[in-house]
Amino acid sequence: MERKPEPQILVLGIGNVLMQDEGLGVRAVERLQEQYRLPPGVRVVDGGVMGLELLPYLEDAERVLILDAVRTSLQPGSVIRLKGRDIPVALALKTSIHQVGLQEILAVSRFRGTLPAHISLWGMEPSSIEVGTDLSPTISAALDRLVQSIAKELGARPRTPP
Repeated sequence: MERKPEPQILVLGIGNVLMQDEGLGVRAVERLQEQYRLPPGVRVVDGGVMGLELLPYLEDAERVLILDAVRTSLQPGSVIRLKGRDIPVALALKTSIHQVGLQEILAVSRFRGTLPAHISLWGMEPSSIEVGTDLSPTISAALDRLVQSIAKELGARPRTPP
């Protein structure tokens, strides 16, 4: 019996789904899995607000795509893609407590020498991070555009309707 190789690409959705647009990363990975067939070697993880518990997932990957709400000076719903050193700078503008965990994960992984060589952050400027389980109308309307961009980068194919 052959053993499958470990996934080389990690798609990590993070965020708090109880705080409207703060749950964007989790909602994006759900939509990605519902609407697309992912190529072999891609692993999708709903990281929610797990913090340092995500470290083993990150360290097993060669490439990581993090999906999250990101505060910038752009209009709410704007799709954002950051790479490498720009990611910690963006996380300094926190939308919630889980981002402290993400910064710690990246720092610990770098310290241990296991930080993947290729990390990118896909996200959107949030419209509302109030208590609520639904995305704001602005983010909800823009979510497919974000997911399509991620699917394209991964080489994913749309699922055909049953």
